[in-house]
Amino acid sequence: MSREQRAKVDAMMRQPRPDGPRSVEALRTGFKALMAQMLVPRDIRTAQTTLGSRPALRVEPSDGPRAGTILYFHGGGWVFGSPETALSLTGHLVAKTGFGAYSVDYRLAPEHPFPAAIEDTLSAYRALLDSGADPSAIAFAGDSAGGGLAVTTCLAARDAGLPLPAALVAFSPGLDATRTGESMNTKEGIDPIFTRAAVEHTGAMYLAGADPHQPLLSPAVLADLTGFPPILIQVGTNEILLDDSTRLAARAREAGVDVILDVTADVPHVFQSFAGLLDEADEALDRAALFLTQRVHAEGTAHTSVE
Repeated sequence: MSREQRAKVDAMMRQPRPDGPRSVEALRTGFKALMAQMLVPRDIRTAQTTLGSRPALRVEPSDGPRAGTILYFHGGGWVFGSPETALSLTGHLVAKTGFGAYSVDYRLAPEHPFPAAIEDTLSAYRALLDSGADPSAIAFAGDSAGGGLAVTTCLAARDAGLPLPAALVAFSPGLDATRTGESMNTKEGIDPIFTRAAVEHTGAMYLAGADPHQPLLSPAVLADLTGFPPILIQVGTNEILLDDSTRLAARAREAGVDVILDVTADVPHVFQSFAGLLDEADEALDRAALFLTQRVHAEGTAHTSVE
């Protein structure tokens, strides 16, 4: 644990930003520039492909994947981000587990508001199943908005009568469009990345007038998680979204779901992105990789193509 590393990351994320809400173009450009600073493992390879109705990035270990697939959903408030901006996360999960991953380039708001993203991620999962992949060999994973999509895609899959994946991993997930968590107020100012105004700005683009009081938008307070696979939630104490994670974990326990709530002190939103720069990030990714390798059960050859 390095107090100096945590302070450096916090200072990096507190760089001055323009006053007032930023345009969609500015948000996308700024996030792309930020994530380009993150370290990506060298021992992986990537290729553009398609999965269901959308483009996707295939990420594999350089020497080829073992059997098993991570279906990854990138973060970015449902408004910005891409498989490329999440490559530090998918790359490290792939390198640490040996599994291959598909990172889905789902449609973004405001051009494509709710439920477009969930339609795309569910379509990607259907494509994997239709190609012959065993659900026990698939795990959903995602960060921030993508962590929320890991949960809501599982809800949508269950409601559609599909078999569920073997496990879910959610890094700092966004799980409550009602914004009723106490941490929205208690962590304001402590969070070096988000303010309530910022998340409500992007959240409104995704909602586009939809009522946030529904399970696919606020699973932390409204979802029935009965029948869900084991869930690992990782979150930092310096997040206004902290209670999104704590409340989902409570709902999972109440529904009889195996859940690990993994809280790291004094780190920001999606701190795992700082792998190679922050010891806590590398350690958290090690724990996530262990969780995945213990729960994803696959036999035979690795699943490498759905085209």
